[in-house]
Amino acid sequence: MPLYKTITVTPSITVYIWKVTEPESVLAKGIKLTPICAKRMEGMKSEQHRRAFLSIRHLLAEAGYVDHDLFYDENGKPHLKDGNRISITHSNDFTAIIVAHHSDEVGIDIELQRDKILRIAHKFTQIEEYRTLANNEAIIRKLTIVWGAKEALYKIYNEKGLSFLQHINVVEFDLHDTEGVAEINYKGLYSSYSFDFLEFEGYTCVYAVKLQ
Repeated sequence: MPLYKTITVTPSITVYIWKVTEPESVLAKGIKLTPICAKRMEGMKSEQHRRAFLSIRHLLAEAGYVDHDLFYDENGKPHLKDGNRISITHSNDFTAIIVAHHSDEVGIDIELQRDKILRIAHKFTQIEEYRTLANNEAIIRKLTIVWGAKEALYKIYNEKGLSFLQHINVVEFDLHDTEGVAEINYKGLYSSYSFDFLEFEGYTCVYAVKLQ
């Protein structure tokens, strides 16, 4: 399947989402990897991971880039050689990137909605705050959004030691809002972010932009 969805966040920020349905041989057509990325892909034992890896290169093409335009820093954060910002995510059947021109700092995350999140929620949020929701489905949906928002912020901040539970706070929001605000308070430094979320086919996608 080609591009699943394109979202124009602002005139300078775009989200691209791909649904990975093609076999690896089809996804590999027309894709030229750098030696480093080719070696990374060769080391992937899972075909699903290889397909996701290749689909992200198709998303790069949608944004006007090739694999050679992408590099990673020592912390594993992706960058574009022209100075524009990028964040990358994948989860099972979906991959996505967010690309920002100029100085906008952005992050993105896709998560499959599943009840496992109920068991790990205490590691990243105050779970008792969610008990007022109508049912488990609503709790799972909201927890997945909160996790996705914190993951997106973590990708932007990109500093080891940053704790989802202690340092990243998602301000209360309603499931009908489709957007919210989150903040990081770490080592005496405060920063705030806006985030948007959408749900599709049992998945949640959250993308965040640092507020100036």
